[in-house]
Amino acid sequence: MRKIYVALAGVLMLAVLAQFYFAAVGAFAKPQDDSSYALHGMTGMMIIPVLSLLATLAAAASRAPGRQIALTLLPLGLVIVQVLIIVLGRALNDATGNTTPVGLAILGLHAINGMAVIGAAGMVLRQARTLAASSGTPVASAGPVGDESGARASGSLGSDSAARPSGSPGNDSAARSS
Repeated sequence: MRKIYVALAGVLMLAVLAQFYFAAVGAFAKPQDDSSYALHGMTGMMIIPVLSLLATLAAAASRAPGRQIALTLLPLGLVIVQVLIIVLGRALNDATGNTTPVGLAILGLHAINGMAVIGAAGMVLRQARTLAASSGTPVASAGPVGDESGARASGSLGSDSAARPSGSPGNDSAARSS
């Protein structure tokens, strides 16, 4: 299942890259009309959300940590933000349908949020590959910095006293030798 997760994460990343390509195709098409962005709209409204959902299901079936499963849903959440940006930007058009400076400022956030989508898809792919490379070993959840619970769960540190230098708080062997 982890290989399927990696494959879906890879296809998701390719779809997001294609999304940028389709936006450029729409921007440079002549004559400019609503159909200029048809591929961009279809990829953003259908393909990326479906791939994000499928990858999330594969992540859960792969027993990925909860944070990673949530991260896999992030591209879908950011696509929803993309739609809200467009709706809000268009709502600020003037009475004749022309964009206003405020509307343009909001619509410009569409490109910035698009970069967030590609960043999220890249992180999903990287973490999916890391999970697959662990090949069946349970993935320990990482605790806060300085918390060794994740490392102890995977058995890499051994006992608590071995992980602490002698004389440090909580090391009973240092107290016994005094």
